[in-house]
Amino acid sequence: MSKKLSGKALEDYEKKRDIWQEVTDGIREIKAGGGRRISVEPKTEAAKARARIGLSQAQFASLLGVSKRTLEQWEQGRREPSGSAKMLLRIAEAHPEVLKEMVAEN
Repeated sequence: MSKKLSGKALEDYEKKRDIWQEVTDGIREIKAGGGRRISVEPKTEAAKARARIGLSQAQFASLLGVSKRTLEQWEQGRREPSGSAKMLLRIAEAHPEVLKEMVAEN
């Protein structure tokens, strides 16, 4: 449908619908592979590093010594990390086991 229906037109449309058939068709489509999932790859260095380590934003921000909000802004590309933070993010992405060890020690 391209335009909103209202009043009598909406009522007539709803009377003609077979909701259960729509649900059944949807299930068939999913089973046939029509409901495929897509994965979204992180775009920023901060998001890639955190995804590689598998920590929550709060945990990763705490480990880096920044606020969760700062990390969110880095991940969304609104702000850029400082030079030392960028280096730490590169280390986190290249060697996630190092930061995982740090988390285990805390």
